[in-house]
Amino acid sequence: MPFPVPVKETGDRIFLSAPHMTGNEQKYISEAFESNWIAPMGANVNQFEAEMAAYATTQAAAALSSGTAAIHLALQLLGIGKGDRVFCSSLTFVASANPILYAGAEPVFIDSEEETWNMSPWALQKAFAAAEQEGKLPKAVIIVHIYGQSARMDELIALCNHYGVPIIEDAAESLGSTYRGKKTGSLGTYGIYSFNGNKIITTSGGGMLVSNDRKGVAQARFLASQAKDDAPFYEHSRVGYNYRMSNVLAGIGRAQLEAIELRVSARRAVFNRYFSALGKHEAVKFQPELEGTRSNRWLTVMLLDPSKTDRSPDAVRELLESENIESRRVWKPLHLQPLFAGCKFYSHNPHGKTAVSEKLFAEGLCLPSGSDLEPEQQQHIIGLLEEILA
Repeated sequence: MPFPVPVKETGDRIFLSAPHMTGNEQKYISEAFESNWIAPMGANVNQFEAEMAAYATTQAAAALSSGTAAIHLALQLLGIGKGDRVFCSSLTFVASANPILYAGAEPVFIDSEEETWNMSPWALQKAFAAAEQEGKLPKAVIIVHIYGQSARMDELIALCNHYGVPIIEDAAESLGSTYRGKKTGSLGTYGIYSFNGNKIITTSGGGMLVSNDRKGVAQARFLASQAKDDAPFYEHSRVGYNYRMSNVLAGIGRAQLEAIELRVSARRAVFNRYFSALGKHEAVKFQPELEGTRSNRWLTVMLLDPSKTDRSPDAVRELLESENIESRRVWKPLHLQPLFAGCKFYSHNPHGKTAVSEKLFAEGLCLPSGSDLEPEQQQHIIGLLEEILA
């Protein structure tokens, strides 16, 4: 049987996760231009911070140039520096761990577990026990909520509290997701969001640091503005950074945030269509949704069981690409990256058995999941996948 006929012309690419404008962005951009406040300050920045804090149910927020900058500042606020140790999820984008290197600290990577694909409490317990025996506990734990699904936070928080170690929540991919009724990003000492072009809402580039620590967030704004002291001239007592978000981009963010629940609903609908069509295939599995949580389903990720199909994720990706459809492999675990060669890694599984994060990387493929993905486009993708997997 031949592949289904493409719905769209060859030149119309279907992207993995394209920006989705509301139509209201120009209103806030125009206000920034009319006021001539286009620098990293202004009414849009102030309002975006207030609106984001309210949505995240935290006491304060700082609008920044990226989610990576937010992680770096969170590490700074926790006093992490050269020689310190930071535990971090391994199955994530490199931006989760690069700031550890910026700070001169040592990253230690923690495996995933099957129920959420996020940091394994069992692997974290092994890492804490080993660090305690060594006499060098971490100064922070960076927990990532991968592809929109929240981690198993009750168990992870209990462990971190037991050892007196603060949590930085990397919620870059999970804005709009909840864990037992609470917004991801609001459960740790500091939370971070990303508004990169492929995220569920975007400012083209940007991020946010959120926390109930008002003084800490105020300090983050200070550090992000080149750490200029309160003086009638340019006085600097600390190293600062150029990390603030512009008033123009904050205006885009305000319009985007207004539509966040619509975007979550749309992405969940995309996931449900994939799951309904492909979930019964014996070789296919999808990322689970832990009981008591709501995933924003930022990306729908499909696993292909190699014992039940000879189609590898790369083979499927290449076939989709031949139809001008973008898909992408699951994040390569950070403990396998050349950049972090020699760093410690704690597996969820016993020694000798493949780590969960490595298995997810080997079998996983991210499918087009944009909130503006048309049902006809998605049906075309599903038809191709059914044919490929047949």
